[in-house]
Amino acid sequence: MFSVLSNRKDRTCQGFSRREFLRVGGLGLLGGLTLPDLLRVRAHAAETGRVVKDKSVVFLFLNGGPSHIEFFDPKMDAPVEVRSMNGEVQTDLPGITFGASFPRLARMTDKISIVRSYASGQADHTYLIPASGGNPLKASMGSLYARIAGVNHPQTGMPNNILVLPEAVQRGLRMQGNFETGALPTLTAPGDLGASYRAFDPSGSSEIQRNMEMRISPDRFEDRRYLLGAFDTLRSDLDSRGTMAGNDRFQQQAFDVISRGVAQSFDLSREDPRLVARYDTSGYFTNEYVQSYYDMRRASNLLGKQMLMARRLCEAGCGFVTVSDCGWDMHANENSPRNLAALPAMAGQVDHAVSAFLEDIHERGLSEKILLVVTGEMGRTPRRNGNGGRDHHGNLTTLLLAGGGLRMGQVIGRSDRIASAPATERFGPPNLMATIMHTLLDIGEVRVQRELGRVANIVSEGTPIPGLL
Repeated sequence: MFSVLSNRKDRTCQGFSRREFLRVGGLGLLGGLTLPDLLRVRAHAAETGRVVKDKSVVFLFLNGGPSHIEFFDPKMDAPVEVRSMNGEVQTDLPGITFGASFPRLARMTDKISIVRSYASGQADHTYLIPASGGNPLKASMGSLYARIAGVNHPQTGMPNNILVLPEAVQRGLRMQGNFETGALPTLTAPGDLGASYRAFDPSGSSEIQRNMEMRISPDRFEDRRYLLGAFDTLRSDLDSRGTMAGNDRFQQQAFDVISRGVAQSFDLSREDPRLVARYDTSGYFTNEYVQSYYDMRRASNLLGKQMLMARRLCEAGCGFVTVSDCGWDMHANENSPRNLAALPAMAGQVDHAVSAFLEDIHERGLSEKILLVVTGEMGRTPRRNGNGGRDHHGNLTTLLLAGGGLRMGQVIGRSDRIASAPATERFGPPNLMATIMHTLLDIGEVRVQRELGRVANIVSEGTPIPGLL
């Protein structure tokens, strides 16, 4: 146990005494457990149960409903009012084309799989169904995972369920509701799983992050600055005297979590500037342009850096990272440009950000450990409306998967002649959730964990998309 004391005095009924800021070792959590105790318990559970695999998921959610036709099923032999507005590009797979805005991914088909017969089954703006698999708890897959794996990683302290908004990579940005949850319990309210399972949002809009904001007086600011200096002095002193060497790894880990935290994982300045430049998507459009239209006002050109942050968070131990990219509600009804005029630039950003991410994790040897999922809440109507836009459509939805040890280099299923509905076996959110959970967890071990109750049943149900596992 150690204590950090202020150089200022407080007066109590016993007189003046030095103010105690923090005591580690006596830091009570959850029914009297100290932080080292809590870390020890979690590690023991992970070692004995062996439920959680050494893998992570990045769930890129394209809010608004991207057009499955302009993405990965261009249908250039369909009637003119159906086919992709901006043409097609040949992929490395014989006979398979993507929308013309995806030339980079077209050259990387060995690293991705496309599901052309996937349908969310909904035509509303909500994250709920596609991200929860329609489970009865109405809990996102990320929160279900955190319920099983623990709210934090047992070694690094990193939260296991994180939402990355544009605000997370650009200070001072306020997108005003970038993430449309559809009243998803784990992101907007506690719900059935409890408040501890809501996402950790580094942008500043979550309760956890709001509690960390510095809304304090100058005196208290000086106290905190002194505390930071005390930590630096303490670490230097402990390192020089070897005091920590006699403690077990859980006490040392608790010290590191308290004194270092996880902030450095959110700091992109720690990356090589050349790599940051590879991810940069700011040149595809100006934020002022897309935000001038109501349906696109939540869009940003920061997706590349959001994906870079997602990779950093996975490396630091986060099991489930959701990345939000908005602006895909393209009715062309004056709330978005006519004739899908903004789509090439926005889709080009996705092509750039996703391909940079896949190249990066491949170079780092992380392709087997990180599964990328790209989808939205719905697709778009096959026939364009009178303004050249596409309206809501739930019978087909964009779905790309990459990495995670799954089988890549294929297109699964096909749509009908006008991309209106699946022409082969239809897959939906329950199949996607089963695929993700089989990637992250040992489902056989999950089934025998009685303390998980309904959560074990939920993540064990469903059939993964055939051909991927």
